Amino acid sequence: MQTNARLSLATLPRAAAVARRPAIDPHRLGVGIVHLGCGAFHRAHQAMHVQRAIEAGGGDWGIAAASLRGEAVPASLLPQDGLYSVLERDADGMRLSINAVLREVIGPSRLAAVAAAIARPATRIVSLTVTEKGYCHDPATGELDEAHPDIRADLVPGAVARSAPGLLVAGLAARRAAGLGGLAVLSCDNLPENGATTRRIVLRMAALRDPGLAAWIAGEVDFPSSMVDRMVPAPTVADRANVATMLGLSDEACVVTESFSQWVVEAAFRAGRPALELGGATLVSDVRPFERMKLRLLNAAHSTIAYLGYLAGHETVSDAIAAPGFASLVGRLWDEAAPTLSLPAGTDLAAYRASLLARFANPHLAHRTWQIAMDGSQKLPQRLLGTIRDNLAAGRPCAMAALGVAAWMRYVRGIDERGQAIDVRDPLAVELAARSRGSPGERADALLGMSRVFGADLARHAGLRAEVSSWLGRLEREGAAAVARTAAAG
Repeated sequence: MQTNARLSLATLPRAAAVARRPAIDPHRLGVGIVHLGCGAFHRAHQAMHVQRAIEAGGGDWGIAAASLRGEAVPASLLPQDGLYSVLERDADGMRLSINAVLREVIGPSRLAAVAAAIARPATRIVSLTVTEKGYCHDPATGELDEAHPDIRADLVPGAVARSAPGLLVAGLAARRAAGLGGLAVLSCDNLPENGATTRRIVLRMAALRDPGLAAWIAGEVDFPSSMVDRMVPAPTVADRANVATMLGLSDEACVVTESFSQWVVEAAFRAGRPALELGGATLVSDVRPFERMKLRLLNAAHSTIAYLGYLAGHETVSDAIAAPGFASLVGRLWDEAAPTLSLPAGTDLAAYRASLLARFANPHLAHRTWQIAMDGSQKLPQRLLGTIRDNLAAGRPCAMAALGVAAWMRYVRGIDERGQAIDVRDPLAVELAARSRGSPGERADALLGMSRVFGADLARHAGLRAEVSSWLGRLEREGAAAVARTAAAG
């Protein structure tokens, strides 16, 4: 039975017994982590691992979470004192737990408070989930995009930083000015070698502001890499109603996810860290094998399924993967990626692939193809183009990865197969639309010519251009469902 009472510290004792309550006292938990980007993924993934680490190993590792772009998340969390519930849903049933590790929530109207939080003596980690586009970088090169309007605005003397690189540099500058030591900046986004990429971007941003600050950061700040894996669809009105029924309290900040969660973290934290290994994370010296396997298998398949599936009329990943041809097509995509991987020790690749298909097929997790399709210009380089480059260099085929690229090109045209407009969400949406004109061959050439996505090399590769153009033409003539069926057959 639903109730008007809302989840908060005051009402937490009234939460239904079905919900796992936090085994920490949120009133007494100090803040040791500042996190940029407190969307659903962070709340379902890192925040849950951190809470379990605190429960098992102790420590003042509460999180001050900042929303950089919208007020909706702070508006949902602040009345709840940072509390929210996590609903795990799969074939084995539903499990509900309450998270209490977010001890501060900062909205975009208070971004000056982010630098102040980074400069506190108790802050030892700054983490990020701002999506690929949040790094304001060139996806093809991994370098800071110095022409990005947010970067240019942040470099104006006296400006309050609003970009993730700007906020990091402002906070680290304040920390240096206060005479404090360094800390760790931990990227949790789907970027190749995300620690090194974040370091490169931050150092360049700092050098544009103050070369001395850049030198201090280079010597005092760790940038560990990490690999994150958990499917977190956007919660629906029905999800919130379901949570309210189970919890006995309303929760406007709830998140819905699968039971699977993986976090692989490079052990480089000079100022200390929670006992993440006790919270379910894996601490390693080199994240790259895990990262590449996940990007080129799970994420590559997700994007390919999203574009083809959306065009074929499938609203969710589970609907798409159940359609004729899709699972076999994904298997062929993975066959192409496999030779480019250096697998982590002990990895059973066949078992990993089977587990991914089972997760994609989870009908209890309504992961929308449209949601995954967002920001494709930022995602393609690490999800599909790395596999393409490696296979072209080795003389191996990459037809399925080329189909994934062509499906993206068909999608960003902005008109679906029924003639309806597609809401294309991408930081380069205007340019994508301008280049999506003419014949399939002309559109393929124009889009491959976007050096910020494809670099200069792929646009010059005649074989790739021909393959992508051919797939794009077939998608136009035959439709995504038919192409998926025939591509799966080889």
